Amino acid sequence: MTNQQFITQHRQDDVRRLALGTLPEEIDARWCLQQIEGWQLASRKLPQWAATEGLWFPPRLSLEQCSGQAAARYKCSIVERLLPTATQRRSMADLTGGFGVDFSYMAPLFDAARYYEQNAELCRIAEHNFLLLGLSQANVVCADTSVEPAWHNADHSLLYLDPARRDVGGRKTIAIEDCTPDVVAMQSELLQSAPVVMIKLSPMLDIRMALRRLTNVSEIHIVSVKGECKELLLVLTARQAPLHIYCVNLESHDAPFVSDAAAAWAVQPKFCDEIGAFLYEPGASLLKGGVQDAVAAHHNLLKLHRDSHLYTSNILCPDFPGRIFSVEGHCGFSKGELRSLIGDMAQANLTVRNFPATVAELRKRLKLREGGDTYLFATTACGAGRVLIKCRRAAPHKSQAESGE
Repeated sequence: MTNQQFITQHRQDDVRRLALGTLPEEIDARWCLQQIEGWQLASRKLPQWAATEGLWFPPRLSLEQCSGQAAARYKCSIVERLLPTATQRRSMADLTGGFGVDFSYMAPLFDAARYYEQNAELCRIAEHNFLLLGLSQANVVCADTSVEPAWHNADHSLLYLDPARRDVGGRKTIAIEDCTPDVVAMQSELLQSAPVVMIKLSPMLDIRMALRRLTNVSEIHIVSVKGECKELLLVLTARQAPLHIYCVNLESHDAPFVSDAAAAWAVQPKFCDEIGAFLYEPGASLLKGGVQDAVAAHHNLLKLHRDSHLYTSNILCPDFPGRIFSVEGHCGFSKGELRSLIGDMAQANLTVRNFPATVAELRKRLKLREGGDTYLFATTACGAGRVLIKCRRAAPHKSQAESGE
């Protein structure tokens, strides 16, 4: 039996059980198990890649760190908008190639595309995969771009970086300077080598701190997929431009929020005197970008409290980018009030916002299991103090039903 025959035969099997069983002596067991696990992860995260027979997959960590298919496609849309003509898309370089997912989606937009990666095994895998994916313009270079001079001052149209967010000990890092390579130290050379530089960073990164560290940032993209914040993209341009912020929720029907960043951050919310018929919870990208008040103002919503980031209205706004609930009642936290609101309810979906207890603590106090159609928000509201809001999902917003939230 060959490696490929074993992989094909056991592609759907539990990798852990396979590893504990007796494997054929003639196969490379480590490689085969890696390929089976990789294909299973890719079938969920990268269905187009999983459908391409013969691709090689790296160890699990590289697959976990790479972009998903929807996020990779979104990066292409940014490139096509910033470099709209073929003459503007002469060449690109990915200075932190990794598994090569983002590179594989962007490379076809360019006449020439160079993939840099210092890990020789990842380079070997990328070279094999790019041939199967039909990327004739791809050139794989095994090099450390933090010291490799070849890309400096080259006439690229785009430079792309996804710095490694783990230190030498394997621990996660968040600050830009702690990532590898250090794009703060490289930024001058980057902008000398290409008019557009795109940097993928941790969604945990402090955006304001990043803006203090980097110059010429013209766009901030906060990318969620099905309501979960996945990526933070910063676009640097050789020509300074007003800073714009883009908040998107891919694989949903939420409209993207695009605004001048300074204007969005300057919006002052209006606060409610009482909780209305509908409750609005902004999407993850809006909260990460700090633009939830601007979105609420656009929809004429009132904020419950400065730090609660929940909004209310007596009017249904079905195109609001986030979750929408019909309010069935609310109360304080005395035993009598809670008994009146909750009654004999056995389960509910519980959310805590600006409230001095965790979900687990509150669930134990209220003696409620997780699940069901009822949603409870424990939060703070102006004039009402600590409140528990009972509600159900409002029906008309397609993205909510389809996102599985």
